[in-house]
Amino acid sequence: MKEEIIFEIGSVYREPLKIRGFSFGSGEKSLCIVGATRGNEVQQVYLCSQLIRIFTRLEEQGKLCPGKSILVIPTLNSHSMNIGKRFWSADNTDINRMFPGYNLGETTQRIAAGVFDRINDYRYGIQFTSHYMQGFFAPHVRMMKTGFEDVEKAMDFGLPYVYRRDARPYDTTTLNYNWQIWDTKAFSLYTDVTDRIEPASALEVMEAVLRFLGKNGILNYTCPGGYASQLIEGSSMVNVKTNAAGFFLRKAQVNARVKQGELLAQIMDPYLGTVIEDVVSPVDGIVFFHASQPIIYSHTSLFRIIPT
Repeated sequence: MKEEIIFEIGSVYREPLKIRGFSFGSGEKSLCIVGATRGNEVQQVYLCSQLIRIFTRLEEQGKLCPGKSILVIPTLNSHSMNIGKRFWSADNTDINRMFPGYNLGETTQRIAAGVFDRINDYRYGIQFTSHYMQGFFAPHVRMMKTGFEDVEKAMDFGLPYVYRRDARPYDTTTLNYNWQIWDTKAFSLYTDVTDRIEPASALEVMEAVLRFLGKNGILNYTCPGGYASQLIEGSSMVNVKTNAAGFFLRKAQVNARVKQGELLAQIMDPYLGTVIEDVVSPVDGIVFFHASQPIIYSHTSLFRIIPT
């Protein structure tokens, strides 16, 4: 293992931001893994730390295929992480909305540009990221329709779902989108939590990464298990919202099979303690996402369901 500074930028009131990378092997730039771009993505940094530990051991055992190299960057945003902010601490901008960056622009644009200049020529790119919605997802691989996405390769992770959706205008400034445009086969991997460590779901995603590397000739390693992944189109997902605001009492879990009309949650009046809305499933399906906030506003997305 070799440790290096991928990018460094000075700060007026704090120590310089130093983005650290950990590399394994040599030769072809086979895989780059990027963890947290946001300050609350604790699980994502944990995933990288565990993979660094595993890759160190596998490299010592000679399991890394000759002529292949792996780079792991645990976080691009340690300055926000160590003060508990999700976005860049100075101006509340999102680094993952700044790619491919601009080296004469604002701080987050410069960070994105400096990092992307180092990682835009890898064969495969994996990003551990989080959704803008607070809640729990079934672990999955996510990709956008850019004309460059590779669904068959996404199946190599062996996660239950491969989620594909249309790219929106603001997606053009994300790391995943720009990786694809620059000919890197890019995949975003989602675990079920963000701002805390959940070892069980982290293990599932770590095994998925090792399975992918074994199937694509980067590691001499076979990771047993895995799923025959189901492709889900974003347009087919059923979004369940609430009409009322109040306490959110959830009844259904992620991956639960539900029937049309089945009770998913109740909304309770926070003062009177009475149920003001029963939220029921509009279709038969599998719960892919549920919100996690204890208090919900009206017209908030509570569940996303894969229809069956």
